Amino acid sequence: MAENYAISQRIMTIIELKNHPVWQDLTEVLENIDANSLVTEHLELCDYKVCGYWDEQDEFYQEITLPRSLSAELVSSGIGVTGRKRWIQIKFVLQADRIASENLSNANATQNIGKLTITSNENLQFVDENWQINIDSPLITLSAD
Repeated sequence: MAENYAISQRIMTIIELKNHPVWQDLTEVLENIDANSLVTEHLELCDYKVCGYWDEQDEFYQEITLPRSLSAELVSSGIGVTGRKRWIQIKFVLQADRIASENLSNANATQNIGKLTITSNENLQFVDENWQINIDSPLITLSAD
């Protein structure tokens, strides 16, 4: 009987957390984030360059230059908690206008350049980034050393 009570208590806790105001507050914050502005600011700080990138085939690129015609779409977000550390991860898909490349036939389309995950602390201060770049895209410039 005590075991059933413990399970019941855990289920009640989950329901209470599901309806906790922190989730509504986080949802409101994330809905009001301007994805393009956040990513543009981040890209401008690094001059649209990613340095020291390893691709999925373990090829190393000293520097990758991204096109300045990038736009970002927020695809997911989440929070993490470890002890006293809390963070927010925001994932974006990066797209560029194909007009940036003369050898592509459909100039009105966009091309997926890759993904960017930005991790911020609880004060939305930058902590880390993770890039997944489509190195086959003709819109980026690769420098392998």
